[in-house]
Amino acid sequence: MADNQWTEGSEPASDPRNQSETNRLWSVMERTLAQSTIEQRRARRWGIFFKTITLGYVIGISLFVVNQSNLPVDAMGSQSHTAVVPIDGVIAPGESANAFEIQQNLEAAFEAPGSKGVMLEINSPGGSPVQSEYVYRAILDLKAQYPGKPVHAVIGDIGASGAYYIAAAADTIHAAPASIVGSIGVVSSGFGFNDLLEKLGVDRRVVTAGENKAMLDPFLPESETDKKHLQSLLDATHQQFIARVQEGRGERLTPGDEDVFDGRVWSGEQALILGLVDSLAGPLEVAREWIGAEDRVYYVQDEPLLNQFSREFGFGVGSAFSWIGLQGISSPWSLNH
Repeated sequence: MADNQWTEGSEPASDPRNQSETNRLWSVMERTLAQSTIEQRRARRWGIFFKTITLGYVIGISLFVVNQSNLPVDAMGSQSHTAVVPIDGVIAPGESANAFEIQQNLEAAFEAPGSKGVMLEINSPGGSPVQSEYVYRAILDLKAQYPGKPVHAVIGDIGASGAYYIAAAADTIHAAPASIVGSIGVVSSGFGFNDLLEKLGVDRRVVTAGENKAMLDPFLPESETDKKHLQSLLDATHQQFIARVQEGRGERLTPGDEDVFDGRVWSGEQALILGLVDSLAGPLEVAREWIGAEDRVYYVQDEPLLNQFSREFGFGVGSAFSWIGLQGISSPWSLNH
């Protein structure tokens, strides 16, 4: 019995089995709490994921809807106005003044029930003869479809080469006294580096299937045969340009003055004397006095928001490689001033 006695201030001996059970229960509780915390974190992550997906979907749909409405709301109304189609900058694929977008703007301008006439607001040094021809033909086609809607071209700072090519399709052409007009010609330019390679001791090696496939290679000596062939191409394009101007301007050109076709540019005042323009007037005057609708609505396709986002997002990546200086391959000749 003495073994069961204890004195004041001492603790009774604990049962090892109870202690083990208590530890096991605590361990189970800790694991349960830990697992619960993990599940809660997973739930939050999946919630954020699905919310992000939903938000992205909504934004995508919104951008898609916005992209379907590229032209101004006013343009689709029936109120009487002058439909303005700008031709601004170099006329070339990939530029803002490319044939595809200009044609779409022209179609919308002609189709609008409230447009009394179409104004080409030109500020361009020219560009691709092919793109200019596409726009020229589109204007003639739309004029035939909508005979009651005249087309008037207004030249700002410059309307030269391919830009004047397009203007020739209009019923009338107008410019400011100091505008630069004309440049009815075709040009091809480049460089020759064959002598430089020889001085540097570099051997240029070109293998072709086709005798003239390497024509205009700047690292090979200039060939008279290639030069004559290129000249024939330029002459043919020049004659096409002249024919379009003569078709559009007709008897308004000064009789017997062939200097207008030699590639020179003229001021607006000189162009008026030569018959290249019909008056010295600006957009407001043409809209009010020649078309009869002072209110002007611009038919321009804004860059879609989705494209803007993609461009801005890719700018940082693209700028890192911009030092390489790569340029797109273009036509060897152009109607640029």
